[in-house]
Amino acid sequence: MKITILSLAILFMGNLALAKIKSESPQYKAGETVMEGYVAFDEGKTKSRRPAVIVVHDWMGLADFQKHKADDLAKLGYVAFAADIYGKGVRPKNAEEAGQFAGKYKADRNLLRARIKAAYDTVTSMKNVDPKKVVVMGYCFGGTSALELARSGTPLAGTATFHAGLSNPTPADAKNIKGKVLIMHGADDPFVPAAEVTEFKKEMADAKIPMEFIAYPGAVHGFAMPSAGGDNSKGMAYNAEADKKSWETFKKFLKSVF
Repeated sequence: MKITILSLAILFMGNLALAKIKSESPQYKAGETVMEGYVAFDEGKTKSRRPAVIVVHDWMGLADFQKHKADDLAKLGYVAFAADIYGKGVRPKNAEEAGQFAGKYKADRNLLRARIKAAYDTVTSMKNVDPKKVVVMGYCFGGTSALELARSGTPLAGTATFHAGLSNPTPADAKNIKGKVLIMHGADDPFVPAAEVTEFKKEMADAKIPMEFIAYPGAVHGFAMPSAGGDNSKGMAYNAEADKKSWETFKKFLKSVF
């Protein structure tokens, strides 16, 4: 029997059609604060424990962008959990307020760790999740959150970031990181100074953490988010090529750690 490219494509699309993605908005707690996340998974694969991916939002809070990413990951066979750092119903109204929200957590890394750890604990308690196969990823502020979860020593299979802030007030904590690390960065990002990048690379090297650092030429902050607009001069802009390449790299990263 001759298998053509067309027949393989039809088979692939048929398999996608068979996937029945179910989504829920579970509430969970971080201390006394109620959080509301978003989880997506293939309902046909609930009988076995699956690898999980925690998706962490940017400074505007959990929104449709992260939920759509969770849906995309669920179609690939993962249990995807979009975390909530700010709390149920707590969302910035504009960029100025978002800066205040994100700044609060960047200034208090213990609080940030507690919020993202609550999401991890929720994910690993799910009956369809393999607790030994969890990756955390995030965008911008979410990337910083992902790194803080890793620096806390949480047993992760991997950590990935898209245009994240890389600052670390406790560089020695890098030694606590478990699993591989993938950093996808805009080479022209003005919000992450070159000195910050250099310091980050040094602390990771000193801690002997297996890391891949990719800087996309011509890309600035927010390169993977269409909502960032298209004006590089503002320091934050969408870059279709960097978005596509980084997502493909991330999918390969997931396969490598799982």
